[in-house]
Amino acid sequence: MTDRSSPPLRAVRIAAKCPICSKPAEGQYQPFCSKRCADIDLGRWLKEGYRVETEEGPGEEEPGRGTSQDGADRPSGQRG
Repeated sequence: MTDRSSPPLRAVRIAAKCPICSKPAEGQYQPFCSKRCADIDLGRWLKEGYRVETEEGPGEEEPGRGTSQDGADRPSGQRG
């Protein structure tokens, strides 16, 4: 037998908060509350406001970057 006192799992809804302003999130803009907050978050990503800090030693290169034959740094796969 099943316990009928609790609602089915799909009916339980967790009230999510907007990560920008902490207002309740709206379905259309999940996980944000509005287009404005979604655009603020996008702007932060595009301006590299979010980053993962790493500890790189001196002389270590960025991943995906190499040095060309003429000594100029270029992204991998590009030729000068």
